[in-house]
Amino acid sequence: MNDPVLQEIPLGFQWATIDPFLFCVHHLDLYPAGNGRFGPEPATLEGREIGNDFEPVDGWRMYHGSEVPGFPHHPHRGFETVTVVRRGLIDHSDSLGAIARFGRGDTQWLTAGGGIVHSEMFPLVDTVEPNPTELFQIWLNLPASDKMVEPYFTMLWAGDIPVVEFDGGSVTVVAGPLGDAKPASPPPNSWAARDDAEVAIWVLRLEPGASWTMPPTVHPDVIRALYFFEGDTLSIGDHQLAASTGAVVHSDTEVEVRAGETAVEMLILQGRPIGEPVAQYGPFVMNTRAEIEQAFADYQRTGFGGWPWDEDGPVHGAEPERFARHPSGLVERPT
Repeated sequence: MNDPVLQEIPLGFQWATIDPFLFCVHHLDLYPAGNGRFGPEPATLEGREIGNDFEPVDGWRMYHGSEVPGFPHHPHRGFETVTVVRRGLIDHSDSLGAIARFGRGDTQWLTAGGGIVHSEMFPLVDTVEPNPTELFQIWLNLPASDKMVEPYFTMLWAGDIPVVEFDGGSVTVVAGPLGDAKPASPPPNSWAARDDAEVAIWVLRLEPGASWTMPPTVHPDVIRALYFFEGDTLSIGDHQLAASTGAVVHSDTEVEVRAGETAVEMLILQGRPIGEPVAQYGPFVMNTRAEIEQAFADYQRTGFGGWPWDEDGPVHGAEPERFARHPSGLVERPT
């Protein structure tokens, strides 16, 4: 068989993605014990560019937070955020009135649509032990027909996300069916809600020397990319992939991936391209420059519904229990 790898992708802080995906970041921050106010001790903040701290000093970042790490309130329009949390807790608040504390295997799926403002804070709730936080933040585009839909907030709790186990490994199936494993439905206007889009978000783990064969997609134009973020060596067919490297692979045929002498992990993103022009500026993703300018004008005029919270980045208490309160007032908790 020909080389199954079409293109290699070097992995840095932000990973290059292909239509229908816009953006992916693997956040890994080894936060220390909290100071009782959900942040690190003040002495550890010295020398950081507070408000814009993206350098991993001591193995962690404050991002746009000043006292609590994270991302205080900011707007979005025209796409979706999918936040897959592997470790730690995230406190979400938004202009719809929804709040949530999630993490430890949960995924939040947020359709920004015509406009939403939200915050994502990383509270250091443990005051004795460290607070490691690890997540994938994935941006998934919306087609022009759905860019201005009503915003939609949903939670996929860890216990409801299928995990396909096999000899020597497992696949966590966040989106897109895999064999008999069918995850919860994505938001109704998501590109991932269309069966023919074949959108998948899978996390694959292989023990040393173990292998797994990816099934073919139905449509040959589906783009499939693997992001090898943990481990030393990986082979895709006969192609050897170096550590911290991604690869675009053939999707319409079976492809075997095999771990080397250490366990490996990779994020797999696939989907049929939307195939429309992309105009992106900061937190807005539309189809034309004029629509971007309109998004800024609309946000300045309406605030996308305003910010109903007293703080720019609310934190939801000292208890580590996860929950979500929807705009309707419905409260849900993981089973």
